[in-house]
Amino acid sequence: MKPTALVAGNWKMNGLMSSQAELEALAGMLKDGGDADCDVLICPPFTLVSAFASAGYAGVAIGAQDCHAAQSGAHTGDISAEMLRDAGAKYVIVGHSERRADHAETSALVQDKASAVLSEGLKAIVCVGETEAERDAGRTLDVVLSQVAESVPAAATPHNTIVAYEPVWAIGTGRTPTVADVADVHAALRRALIERFEDAGEGFAILYGGSVKPSNAKELMAADNVNGALVGGASLKAADLNGIIEAYR
Repeated sequence: MKPTALVAGNWKMNGLMSSQAELEALAGMLKDGGDADCDVLICPPFTLVSAFASAGYAGVAIGAQDCHAAQSGAHTGDISAEMLRDAGAKYVIVGHSERRADHAETSALVQDKASAVLSEGLKAIVCVGETEAERDAGRTLDVVLSQVAESVPAAATPHNTIVAYEPVWAIGTGRTPTVADVADVHAALRRALIERFEDAGEGFAILYGGSVKPSNAKELMAADNVNGALVGGASLKAADLNGIIEAYR
């Protein structure tokens, strides 16, 4: 089964209600630009999930950037997967490197969060990636393969789980690995998924993230086992994200 490509925008801690104008503009560009052979997703801050989902812009799914592993309880400031489903989210990002670094999230916790996402019938985007120090030490594959093994739950299928490879040193820096380097990591991730999930491992989408922009999207998206992009800063402007989606037209 060939994975369905996905271009996902992670807005991080950016966006206000007025930012809905960018979502509206993106929907218009998708309509006017013709069919793209990929799904499109925007993951705004929690404050905008309900409003964006309720707006119902054709061709754009809405997701969230994180969730708590529990369904409810005394967890001040946290959001559960059930709440996100209720707000209209269809996807949830878990294990982003900024969560792993800023909040000391372990792969075991990421797996618990992914399991919570799946239990609500949502799709989990499970992030993996190495730091610059790990890359310089030649540990890239050791790190990402360990993370994917420990972060992806047993209940994962190609229909409910997506893996996103984001080298930490490339996020927001303007630096990107070579296309050959990206292909090597994605090939290793594919082999690991096939080893664990057998034939179903062929069907998991594996996204690349890390300074993806219109100028490099076509080359990166054409690499073997790259099934879309997880986009940070370039997703904040409709024109920039549409420029990345052009790689699939």
